[in-house]
Amino acid sequence: AGAGADPMLLRCLKGERVERPPVWLMRQAGRYMKEFRAYSEKYPFRMRSETPEIAIELSMQPLRAFGVDAVIMFSDILTPLPAFGIDFDIVKGKGPIIPTTIRTPAQLAALTPLADFDPAAKLPFVAETLGALRAELKGSDTTLLGFVGCPWTLAAYSMEGGSAKEIRHTKKLMHSEPELVHGFLQYVTDAIAKYAVFQIDAGAHAVQLFDSWAHHLSPADYREFAAPYAKQVVDKIKAERPGVPVLFFPNGAGGKLEIVKEVVDTADVISLDWGVSMADARKRLGPDVMVQGNLDPAVLLGPEEYIRKAVRECCREAGPSGHILNLGHGVMQGTPEESVATFCQTAREFLYEKEF
Repeated sequence: AGAGADPMLLRCLKGERVERPPVWLMRQAGRYMKEFRAYSEKYPFRMRSETPEIAIELSMQPLRAFGVDAVIMFSDILTPLPAFGIDFDIVKGKGPIIPTTIRTPAQLAALTPLADFDPAAKLPFVAETLGALRAELKGSDTTLLGFVGCPWTLAAYSMEGGSAKEIRHTKKLMHSEPELVHGFLQYVTDAIAKYAVFQIDAGAHAVQLFDSWAHHLSPADYREFAAPYAKQVVDKIKAERPGVPVLFFPNGAGGKLEIVKEVVDTADVISLDWGVSMADARKRLGPDVMVQGNLDPAVLLGPEEYIRKAVRECCREAGPSGHILNLGHGVMQGTPEESVATFCQTAREFLYEKEF
């Protein structure tokens, strides 16, 4: 970026025309990278994400390796849970484990009171990591992204106790004790909005909201239990930090895009998963909604020519503006690093004035 100019991805987020699609990847800091494994094989997840010098290094690795247009802080959507009074761990091969679930009014009442939820005191490593990353990126053309989990996803994880195929406990509560579930969702909404603002103040140019478990909900349940709370988080961020872009990723929402567009209408970008074609999503969301995505991560397991073709097709379907190239989910373990390099390079070569 020229002196004082915003980095390209941030300019795109703010609605300016850019010369090509900006590019980054969800889970770009991950075990598919040899450099990353040097840390992940040595240190447990929470130590890596809660030790600023390690989190900074892991956040920067994909920028050095692939020249992505965004650095996203190395962390997890569950990171703020202990500050709410919900402990968790991420166990290799098992994923997140939440030993004490939230399934009763008494458990909900025992959470940290919202007035006492202080990210600066409870999560200082997040501010330290973001502050150092922002300083490191100063004067570069790279955008720094923070991120949070959406209320629905965080509440469901906490009610379920970890990953589950059918989230039976959560759904049983939704249908038999909806007032308890709504009370918990409202608690998470207020806390997570505070946490997002804290990340912005620490140095994030923009924040992405991950509703990773949106795919578990029928359209009617999504409209009741997820979309309105995601909308509240976006609106709270916008009210407190106007002008800061918010990206929204409702995973598995191909059958709910109309609800996303209608309810979460204040998000700057809708990030699409790979279950919907870019052309179809563009048609359904309309030309004024900025989109991100949405290649199937498995495309990166294919040969170089196939990756190039898939990237170009996606960018063509997205059109000459309002598109950030990404995957439709996180990078898969075992993805060749050179495939990620090809993905990024193809985006850099996709110049709008040459292609359209």
